Amino acid sequence: MCSPWVLLGLVMASVSGARGTAEVMSHVTAHFGKALEECRTESGLSPEILEEFQHFWSEDFEVVHRELGCALICMSNKFSLLQDDTRIHHVNMHDYVKGFPNGEVLSEKMVNLLHNCEKQFDDITDDCQRTVKVAACFRVDAKKEGIAPEVAMIEAVMERY
Repeated sequence: MCSPWVLLGLVMASVSGARGTAEVMSHVTAHFGKALEECRTESGLSPEILEEFQHFWSEDFEVVHRELGCALICMSNKFSLLQDDTRIHHVNMHDYVKGFPNGEVLSEKMVNLLHNCEKQFDDITDDCQRTVKVAACFRVDAKKEGIAPEVAMIEAVMERY
């Protein structure tokens, strides 16, 4: 899986381009996050981990809990972002991200980052554990690329979704 990190994307360009991409990512994250409550019980996510997950993009958040991977799979399935093998569905992910304002600037970069992270952990057979690893990888790479949204950006768009 990896796709949850839909909640996450990228673009190339300049500082203003990166800022614009982070803004798009804030929309993706806010919308994607709406499925979290539905998936909480199904994935066995404790109230403590649920609370922590709301700070996914914060510097001090650690992406380590297997249950988080299960929740990300559930959330991704709500939007048809995964294939049957819980790997990212490239076309659906592109379409999902492009559905947000200026999403076209983020979709290709996001899909590429997710796919690269998936390849690194392809040998992990436990879907939830692999997804957690992919999500952690994606988070690091999105920050390196300058597309990770600031928490304030996400909060600013939450009410739209």
